[in-house]
Amino acid sequence: MSRVRVHNFSISLDGFATGEGQSADAPFGHAGHRLVGWMKATRFWHELGVVEPGEETGSAGVDNAFAERFGPGIGAEIMGANKFGPPGWQDDPQWRGWWGENPPFHTPTYVLTHRPRPALAMDGGTTFHFLDATPQDALAVAREGARGQDVRIGGGPGTVRQFLAAGLVDHLHAVQVPILLGRGVRLWDGLEGLEQHYRVEAVSSPGGVVHLTFSR
Repeated sequence: MSRVRVHNFSISLDGFATGEGQSADAPFGHAGHRLVGWMKATRFWHELGVVEPGEETGSAGVDNAFAERFGPGIGAEIMGANKFGPPGWQDDPQWRGWWGENPPFHTPTYVLTHRPRPALAMDGGTTFHFLDATPQDALAVAREGARGQDVRIGGGPGTVRQFLAAGLVDHLHAVQVPILLGRGVRLWDGLEGLEQHYRVEAVSSPGGVVHLTFSR
């Protein structure tokens, strides 16, 4: 059976994976882009085509080696409603996600929401499907769409936490960023003893982050 994986999931030292006050202009709330700064400096990020022309090519070190594991072997993604858009996006029929017309997923992508809408086909092979489903039922649908490849849980923190609590995640790559946010949405709440079910490894990066991998 295909595996369920989480990649490049950034958290602060106090465990927050997004800040407070998410909006259309602030996808990570008051955290800004501090949680993902490590990834924006990598060659992987630049190869996604989400930087301005003429910017440096990005680093190819430890951070890049972890970041580029995002795509290989992935056949589908599941994400929560707050990753797809800011509060209230369900009331805007024109909202098509944060990523423009060519999102970086390039697979069927399943958005968990209590207000489903018709599927949304984008450039580059991404099609958003909107589901009102439990983690177990959403995973069954995503595995069918993945056609034998792995399923990535993309976030936000509440969605990743639900899949971890249900025992559905086979591999978690969390990136601890050396900042303190103090408020927002935490990843680890309610997951006491999670480490007992995984082999945990830590790799420090010259960029100041720590890559934590939890593998069954």
